[in-house]
Order: sequence, then C-alpha cells, then structure tokens
Amino acid sequence: MHAYAKSISAKRSMAELIRAEGLTAGYGDAVVLDDVSLALDEGGSLAVLGRNGVGKTTLLLTLLGLTRLKRGRIAFHSDDITRLPTWRRAHAGLGWVPQERLMFASLTVEEHLTVVERPGGPWNLQRVYKLFPRLEERRRNFGNQLSGGEQQMLAIARALMTNPKLLLLDEPMEGLAPIIVQELVKVIGQIVRAGEFAVIVVEQHARLALGLTTQAIVLDRGCVVHRAASEALLADPATLDRLVAVA
Repeated sequence: MHAYAKSISAKRSMAELIRAEGLTAGYGDAVVLDDVSLALDEGGSLAVLGRNGVGKTTLLLTLLGLTRLKRGRIAFHSDDITRLPTWRRAHAGLGWVPQERLMFASLTVEEHLTVVERPGGPWNLQRVYKLFPRLEERRRNFGNQLSGGEQQMLAIARALMTNPKLLLLDEPMEGLAPIIVQELVKVIGQIVRAGEFAVIVVEQHARLALGLTTQAIVLDRGCVVHRAASEALLADPATLDRLVAVA
C-alpha cells in the first residue's frame, strides 16, 4: 500500500477526472456491484482485475449508465452524472470499447469512424489511420468483413474518434491471436503514455493490464478487495495470483 500511496501523492497536482462512490448496481433485482468506489485523475490509468463474473464489466457499464443503480454517486469533472442518460455521458467525454466490439454490417470501416467523429479534439481520421494503418487499407470493407483483430482495432479507433476524456476498454485482448495482442498492447501503451485522456482497462490478462496502467483495483464478488499501484502489484506475484488466479 505504501507504493500506492506514493503514486496517489505524486498525481495530486493533476485534476481529478472521475470519482465513483459507493456504487451498488446490477440488472433488475440482481445486485452485482456492492459499494464500489474509485477515483482517477486526468490522464491517469487504472486496471480493473478479478476472476470471471466478479463485476468488472458491470462496473464499466455502471459508469456508462447502462445498469440499474441502486446506490452511489458518479462525478465527472466534479459534475454529478449519476442520473444522466448514457448519450449525455458520451457527450461529456466517456468513450467505450465494448467487449463485443459491436460492428455494424451495413457500415464500412470509414463510416464507422466518421459517423461518431467529434471535431475539435486531437483525434481525427488521419491520426487514427496513422495509428492503425490496416484500417486505412480496409477503409471500404464492411464491419462484418473484418477479422477479429481488425474489428478490435476499429472498435478502439471508433472510440478515439469521439475524442474522449476517459476511455473505457472492456477485455480488449479477448479471443485474439498472440501477434494481434502484441500489436494492440503496443498501441494501447502508446495511448496511455501520451496521457491525452484517462484510461480504465478491464482485462483477464492481469499482468498485461498492469503493464499498461499505473493504478489497479481488484474485484471479488462485486466488491473492491485490493488497491495498489500497478507496478507494485506486478512485482508481487504471490498476491496477484491469490487475487486473480482461478481456483
């Protein structure tokens, strides 16, 4: 915890971007998250870790307003967004890369990007194509004509085109070939290090996620059971395995 405290202290000069307090949420009558809190500064990065089914994706969906929130509060740039609809949270600066990728068979790669473009920020079509040259090569292909890796690139690029202040990445490496994972790790690492916006990464590959971020929380049964600097948790394999390894 000492390393975590030092990490927080070093970032106090940065303005806080998002704070969630006491989130208790789920679907219908089912409660998945129980009193979950987190905070992240502008340009910060957070890994959300845990075994399958502990509430990681539900946490992202709750930040987006896509679950049933029973208790808790979410502040974004100090504005209370707890009851805002999802589209207004997106306009405020929450970008989302969903686990399912959600490609549209009727849209080309370029249409996927231009339809969500929010002008005035650093991300535009030219910059996205520079980051993902393969997407420029496939710009006239439809969403269902892409490989899984290309779809994941497009899902990330689409979120960047909204010029987010906070990017939520849900299992970005799931089901991808190792060579594509390596490519995406490099790209996401570049994005995180640039610090143009904050990033929250949900990822089953715990060590990979910790290598991309500066802070981490671990969920178990819908609760936060551990907080640490990513570097410190990565250097403590016994604790990491105890927290996230499948029994």
